[in-house]
Amino acid sequence: MAQQKQASLNIRRDALISVGIYLLPIVLMFIVFSITGQKPWLKPATESISFKAPKIIEDVFKNLRTWGLPAITLVLGILEFSFGLYGKKWTKNNILTDVACYFLPHVIVRPAVVFFSLKLLPLLLPALANKFEWVPFWWACLIIAIADDLTQYWYHRLHHQVRWLWRFHRTHHSAPYMGMAMASRQNIIYTIFFSQIYLTAALTYLGLGYAALFVGGVKSLITLGAHSSIPWDKPFYKYKALHPVAWVLERLISTPATHHAHHADTDGDGVGHYKGNFGNMFFLWDIIFRTGIITRKYPQSFGIKHYKEEEWYAQVLWPIFKSKKPGSELSANGPVVGGEESEEKHLQQNEKLSQLQSAFQLN
Repeated sequence: MAQQKQASLNIRRDALISVGIYLLPIVLMFIVFSITGQKPWLKPATESISFKAPKIIEDVFKNLRTWGLPAITLVLGILEFSFGLYGKKWTKNNILTDVACYFLPHVIVRPAVVFFSLKLLPLLLPALANKFEWVPFWWACLIIAIADDLTQYWYHRLHHQVRWLWRFHRTHHSAPYMGMAMASRQNIIYTIFFSQIYLTAALTYLGLGYAALFVGGVKSLITLGAHSSIPWDKPFYKYKALHPVAWVLERLISTPATHHAHHADTDGDGVGHYKGNFGNMFFLWDIIFRTGIITRKYPQSFGIKHYKEEEWYAQVLWPIFKSKKPGSELSANGPVVGGEESEEKHLQQNEKLSQLQSAFQLN
């Protein structure tokens, strides 16, 4: 009870700090405009990308939401399989879960959200169409990156710290392995209520589409890399000359070492930290709110110890479809939070019952 109360106080305190962080890039932008005398809102609005790149990179960048990102994911996935990094843990049930979690958002959720957003926004907010095209590209990127990733940090953190939300996020932690295959592994309800495409569609309507696309692409690459079973950050820890770079990198963005710790199946070995390390693109939020640990080590095992290999349809579509596994969090009468926390609660309930029985006998 005391721990839950403290967690609630921490959430409220950190939420207030977050309001200031959301406003910070906007305030900084207008301070710079004031100092330099710039008034970009008075110029004709023409949204464009402020840099040039080789055509193949531009093509991948412009098509990240269609073929670009899937192509990158496929290449990295092939590398993981080539190195045998999944072992024997990618069972048929896990394959079906990962495939469903990848295709449902991309084939159904995202197209539906884009379609309805672009139909509804002109009706609901007709005066705001392309209203913010004047915002310079790099300022727009900074504003969007902070707003998007800080919001996702909170969405992620609350699904771990608010008990009744846990089962909507549990699917992402049920995988006993790390890799490209499980990066999109989420319950459909979790995806629908925080689909990144909502923000992309809205920002495109407001005139910030290029910046939103750029930030979304960079974020996708960072989060895919953090989930990958390829420990690309190891050289930064191995070679002394790269240690200063590692110090900055691991505090700024999510790396395999910091994010793998979040997916560990234990929290008591000094490496695993599933009760923290919530950052998606930026690990900086975990530094600011003191929810992260940095060890430069990798967990020995992943997932959740009370994983019962629940049916793929229950993992993807709970609570619409429930698991038939007895005692599962996803079953009809399963615990809200299973495993050690459920057992601890059960012991507390037994202790209270014993105290009541003792008091009854004394009377």
